[in-house]
Amino acid sequence: MRKNLVITLTGQDRVGIVERLTKMVLDYHGNVEASRMARLGGEFATLMLVDVAEANLDALREHVRSLRDEGFKLTTSVTERGYSAAHYADWKPYSVKLTGADHEGIVYNVAHYLAEKSINIEAMDTDTVKAPMSGIPLFAMEATVLAPPSLADDEWQEGLVALGVNLNVDIEISSQTGA
Repeated sequence: MRKNLVITLTGQDRVGIVERLTKMVLDYHGNVEASRMARLGGEFATLMLVDVAEANLDALREHVRSLRDEGFKLTTSVTERGYSAAHYADWKPYSVKLTGADHEGIVYNVAHYLAEKSINIEAMDTDTVKAPMSGIPLFAMEATVLAPPSLADDEWQEGLVALGVNLNVDIEISSQTGA
């Protein structure tokens, strides 16, 4: 029987972190099924879903935990891969893109609005870059969200776009189902 393991690892960025972690997974005949990795400032962060034989699960977890001795912070959690698909089967997927001048509270305000509407954030990436000519910090966000089937599309989408106007950012919403 196969099990799914979520591994999170953060620590000072250095060459070879991904190679070492994925070698540990491979040593126990595991497979990386999904991951997100990024350098944030001087820190490196990894979030990884691994598929591994149940017989190798505990040994893999212990081996990965040995990285704590090198200053890494990490967690390992057994999970169910199909949970999201089953739990959100009737929900509608949307892409949300936001751009505008950076300022405090953008992520909070968008997340708060979505939570109030019972919309689930599946994934979110944000970044801040300097505008080419002025050097003003620009904020960008891309998210995948799932809206409950009971929620009217126009109601929550119009409200989110209006929130963008209040935050002085542009928000675009598109269906990921083609509808």
